[in-house]
Amino acid sequence: MNCGISVSDTSMILTMILIIGKEGTSMKKQVNQEFLNAGGKVPYHLTNDYLFRAVLQANNKALRGLICSLLHLAEAEVCSVEIANPIVLGESVRDKEFRLDINVVLNNNTLINLEMQIANSLNWRKRSIMYLCRSYDQLNHGQDYMEAKPVIHIGFLDYTLFERTPEFYAEYKLINVKNNQKYSDSLTLRVVDLSHIELATEEDKRYHIHEWAMLFKADTWEEIRMIASKDKYLEEAAQTMFRMSADELVRKRCRDREEYYQDLRSYERAIEESERKREQDRREHEEDLRSYERAMEESERKREQDRREHEENLRSYERAIEEYEAILREQTEQIQQLRAEIERLKKQ
Repeated sequence: MNCGISVSDTSMILTMILIIGKEGTSMKKQVNQEFLNAGGKVPYHLTNDYLFRAVLQANNKALRGLICSLLHLAEAEVCSVEIANPIVLGESVRDKEFRLDINVVLNNNTLINLEMQIANSLNWRKRSIMYLCRSYDQLNHGQDYMEAKPVIHIGFLDYTLFERTPEFYAEYKLINVKNNQKYSDSLTLRVVDLSHIELATEEDKRYHIHEWAMLFKADTWEEIRMIASKDKYLEEAAQTMFRMSADELVRKRCRDREEYYQDLRSYERAIEESERKREQDRREHEEDLRSYERAMEESERKREQDRREHEENLRSYERAIEEYEAILREQTEQIQQLRAEIERLKKQ
């Protein structure tokens, strides 16, 4: 039995590859044309963490461009960008709280965690530190500490962490708080505030970070095409977004995530309402307490005033008695003098 491939078989295979290649090119052109003709509102923004994950997992070039933009790297500085925790796109997640963070290995040396977080999770700061440290704790038993790869956690937040000091793209490291001496580059936290794109610096703009943020927040296909025209990586992301948005399974997962965040927002609103009601009750209780204290103070003041008036009346009464007793003594002395005078007159 001959298991080899004949010349005719090889020719057939090559012919099939050419046909498939032509069909793929034709299909890609068709999708690109549909993207160029698309109009109206997008079904889901790239702030949807599932679509964010789907686009960057499906298009390594777009992922590479985003990483270069965020880390201020030239294209030549990036040898490889690999997702360490891929998922089966379109497959149902295990539960609504399934983590859709993207764990990226850059140049087989740096670990990067990308997280899209649009809900104002009050525990995000502690959680991001925990994820950062967990990613850094990567050594197996017996490995040298020098083998530990640096870790960068980048969060895209649609809210502001520090209201008093808003910043579009912030970076946090371990430093000496007295002299700002850097302790280590091993742990880095970066935050992109999607709600404050207007605060982007000239450096942010030079690396197109503000345009990535605008792409994530874009409402219409017309707006997306305009943003995509600024950069080839943005264009890759935009076209992949269009392709993924047409995939029914991906759309369903995006819808699931939207429903999850709607439930989360409803829950947060309920918590806020409960907190507001509790705060209102606390203020009312404090006001009642202050009113009671004012009433007690007024009652004590009135009682003290009555006591002072009573003591004054008592002193007035005592003075009147003393005056009356003095008059009585004086009258008694006069009577005694008259009696003595009468006795003297009788004797005469």
